[in-house]
Amino acid sequence: MNRKKVYVIIGGSGGIGSHVARRLTADGAAVVLAARGSERLDALSAELGGAETRLVDATDIEAVDALIKEVHSGHGRLDGIVNCVGSILLKAAHQTSVEDWRKTLAANLDSAFATVRAGARAMRKDGGSIVLMSSAAARVGMPNHEAIAAAKAGVIGLGRSAAATYASKGIRVNIVAPGLVDTPMAAGITGNPLMLKASEAMHPLGRIGRPEEVADVVAWLVSGDSGWVTGQVIGVDGGLSSLRTKTAG
Repeated sequence: MNRKKVYVIIGGSGGIGSHVARRLTADGAAVVLAARGSERLDALSAELGGAETRLVDATDIEAVDALIKEVHSGHGRLDGIVNCVGSILLKAAHQTSVEDWRKTLAANLDSAFATVRAGARAMRKDGGSIVLMSSAAARVGMPNHEAIAAAKAGVIGLGRSAAATYASKGIRVNIVAPGLVDTPMAAGITGNPLMLKASEAMHPLGRIGRPEEVADVVAWLVSGDSGWVTGQVIGVDGGLSSLRTKTAG
């Protein structure tokens, strides 16, 4: 059996996923990177000294199941899975097409369910850790976030229920809920000076997040260092979902 801890990062080539991979690799773990496209995946693998890579559509529940089964079988162990797959859709409900709605649910909620399902099947014997990504938008009402807020709120419900279901098997499930983070996925917002300024003002700490700030929390949750933590939703959001710093008058 592989003596190193083994982690799968789905969406491993993205802004947050890549930083999680760097952190876990630096801690001595074996990291398997999974994503839809190979270009960024291969570049990150080379940076990390040849980390394993897999191509997978995270919305394909059976494909994720096969991926996790293969990794578990190949390494003889699986210590944790992180799902960093997601999307951003800023549209009011009346402006959201059926296609927009379905794609948002698939990218965010279907991929999270696929992760939990596959992880539970692989880790029921020896335990492990699963980390899902939600959003501050699922925890506080924000205009023009209906589809993404619904999907990310579903991730919270999924994660908490799974944490209860599999606690007796030693499987921990936790959820990280970021605010706006400076990643390629958020480029449509961060690349617009007016939108960026408005977003910064929404966060009580006065700025958007850096991907490594979220990744540090994710890496802690998926590792054994957080062994008594499960069923939690941790906001890494500059206070967006819990603080109000401006008063009237």
